[in-house]
Amino acid sequence: MHDSLGIPDGYGTSRNLLLQLEAKKLVSIGSDIYQRDQRMIPGAALAWQSMHRSATAANIKLQVVSAYRSVDYQHGIISSKLEKGLQMDEILKVSAAPGFSEHHSGRAVDLTTPDYPVLEEEFEFSEAFLWLTESAAEFDFQMSFPRDNLHGVAYEPWHWAWRG
Repeated sequence: MHDSLGIPDGYGTSRNLLLQLEAKKLVSIGSDIYQRDQRMIPGAALAWQSMHRSATAANIKLQVVSAYRSVDYQHGIISSKLEKGLQMDEILKVSAAPGFSEHHSGRAVDLTTPDYPVLEEEFEFSEAFLWLTESAAEFDFQMSFPRDNLHGVAYEPWHWAWRG
């Protein structure tokens, strides 16, 4: 799969990224902002629901953009970007190669909040992001890609993964 996309050999090692096994047992966490059903592994789903309830109680609106994604779906994301003429080195700064996305594990969730652009750095200026930085650890969620991360992945203030 990597060869067909032109992903460099040793991608995971060079980026300090672990291979992510696809989750087998997934449960619904409700709809995302596009009205698609989103799923996570049971433990992550319970933690997400608790975190979401706590945020809501604090008058913070967290909205799901994306949760579980299969390896094949990730392949489609990369392939689509290549078809649009993007170069692989640029793609891999913002999208993990198939097999290396935390979304495969069913533990990751991309978030937004009303009045902020989706999957953009501006999310860091929202009350939702401030709440996450102060509260997400209570639910075993952590931002995976802070600024200048060791993976060489672009800063993603919207991407949080359950570490439970």
